[in-house]
Amino acid sequence: MLRILLFSLIAAGSLTAQPGRTPYLAGAAVPDMFQVLPEPPQIGSPRDDADRAIFKATRSFKGSPRWELAVNDAALGIAAILADFRCALGLNLTPQNAPQTAALLSGALRVSGGAIVQAKQKFQRKRPYLIDPVEADQLCTAKLADFDYPSGHTTAGWAMGLALAETAPDRASAILARARAFGESRVVCGMHNASAVDAGYLAGSALFGALLESDSFRADVEAARKELADLRRQDASLPEAAASQAESKLLGASPY
Repeated sequence: MLRILLFSLIAAGSLTAQPGRTPYLAGAAVPDMFQVLPEPPQIGSPRDDADRAIFKATRSFKGSPRWELAVNDAALGIAAILADFRCALGLNLTPQNAPQTAALLSGALRVSGGAIVQAKQKFQRKRPYLIDPVEADQLCTAKLADFDYPSGHTTAGWAMGLALAETAPDRASAILARARAFGESRVVCGMHNASAVDAGYLAGSALFGALLESDSFRADVEAARKELADLRRQDASLPEAAASQAESKLLGASPY
């Protein structure tokens, strides 16, 4: 299903490759997630029991502000990702006013998607709502047909957060707090178990480590860093203070 999602984003223009751009990673340069990640929790193990308890407990978030944030975080289009990090970056960014930053995130997202599709097929852990069925309205997005472990959204969100932290190191703490919450949203949504989100953070970190060895990635980081600095000097559009304060409050505590 993640492969289908990525294809749909390409068709919609969110991930359209830019002429002359070299893919960040290919072949052996992509970390082997079968070696990086531990096996998912075994059925009936303490970690599996904890996952199931967290899934049941977080159904209570339905209709809350944290639930609404999780609904928002389900979108993986580049425009949506830029909007997600606006408070953390202190800038309202779009693919139009920040094309270099958009290209950086697009490249990181492509790498994340390809690595996670294979890992999901390898581990084939069922999503939580297939183990403990719930009504459709207790999930913040439609049910997905692929597997739980590791979380693709978390992997992509964490890798992109690390990339953005490279472009704005003075905002790194806020950026990574938002990237963490992006993963936690998958648990609030009921789409993933908590252990699948933890695996996504690990997978995203492994991918980022490999990305740092890519000349094209490092060049895009420098281009995005300059772009963001230029936007700040131009007094570009800033996020609303009230929205940033509300988001900061939501991110302050883990939902589980």
